[in-house]
Amino acid sequence: MDAKQLTRLRADLAAFLDELMPDRLGNVTRRRWAEAYLRGLLLDGHRKSVEPMAQRLRATDGSARDYAQALQQFLNQSPWGDRPVRDRLARRVVAAVGTGGFVIVDDTGFPKQGTHSVGVARQYSGTLGKVGNCQVAVTLQYATEQEVFALDAELYLPEAWGRDRERLDAAGAPRDSGYRPKWQIALALLERAKANGVSGAVLADSAYGDATEFRQALDEGRWRYCVGISSTLKVVAADHDFGRLPPYRGRGRRPSRPEKVRAGAAAPSVKGWAQARAQDFRRVTWREGSKGKLSSRCAGQGPLAVCWLVVEWPEGEAEPTKYFFSNLAAGTSLLRLVRTAKGRWWVEHSYKELKDELGLDHFEGRSWRGWHHHATLVLLAYAFLVLRRRGRGKKGGPTE
Repeated sequence: MDAKQLTRLRADLAAFLDELMPDRLGNVTRRRWAEAYLRGLLLDGHRKSVEPMAQRLRATDGSARDYAQALQQFLNQSPWGDRPVRDRLARRVVAAVGTGGFVIVDDTGFPKQGTHSVGVARQYSGTLGKVGNCQVAVTLQYATEQEVFALDAELYLPEAWGRDRERLDAAGAPRDSGYRPKWQIALALLERAKANGVSGAVLADSAYGDATEFRQALDEGRWRYCVGISSTLKVVAADHDFGRLPPYRGRGRRPSRPEKVRAGAAAPSVKGWAQARAQDFRRVTWREGSKGKLSSRCAGQGPLAVCWLVVEWPEGEAEPTKYFFSNLAAGTSLLRLVRTAKGRWWVEHSYKELKDELGLDHFEGRSWRGWHHHATLVLLAYAFLVLRRRGRGKKGGPTE
């Protein structure tokens, strides 16, 4: 937004931050620079790193103050806690829009030069579509039918970083930090979200859905989910005969696997399962897009042991294109299963605004603290914009 628009919203922005920073981040000076940083993120401009934001703020405020030094100190050295701020953000969003939406876990990449920025490595990034030198963060977003909010984010530390304590210390990473698979980071974000009142169906792509431990943890945490999976995962019907189960001895879980697999028993891949049932697919329309109704041919089989298998096989394609596991209730309609599976489209819209408009990927520092401070303030700026749209009766994003 331009300087005039932002000036008109100064009181609204101040009230928003007062609610999310009741402790003033420890003192009045930090609170003042937090607001200045958010104004810098919200102002029109190509780069949202400290130097260009400082120049725009000086011009807007007509001040000779050294904004760059103050913002750098606030971002990279000031010891305010970013996690409590994100916790309050989650509670504020739940209070505004309610529960029962989609809780989307995902990851996104940040191309970088050099090797010193915390977590940077040659690794695969969906943002790049290939292996490149980048940082990767796991994010948690909450979507309703009308809007999406980015509630949490945490940097992923590749194994080379996770086992190098000296390198982590130099980047200011917490003493308890280290390598964790992305799905484990996602579970930690979900646990914090639940503690802050967030609930709804968890959505994720196959990088998370393929991890059996991730799905089991969602079940144990009583989360409903619909997660992407790879075509090579094995699947069997709940009533498939693999052989006789051993007797239950009265302690622990009842046996669910036979001591010896029955001769001839087989478990096809989900791709093989779908291809063997090509006649079961039917067209499902899950929502209205800007160019018309969004639909495809889908089929669902369930519940399989503890979940549904949902498969999309578009007309004209030689084989199915997408696969999902879901633990929605056994009586769930195919339409609802498909609408849930398709709920992840929101993240593409949110990442575009978070990066292109608010500079999520413009942080130029190297430290753990600086990155998480910057990311937290970007999430606040995004929530401020979405809540403002909501108050004006506008949707939080476009339809596809």
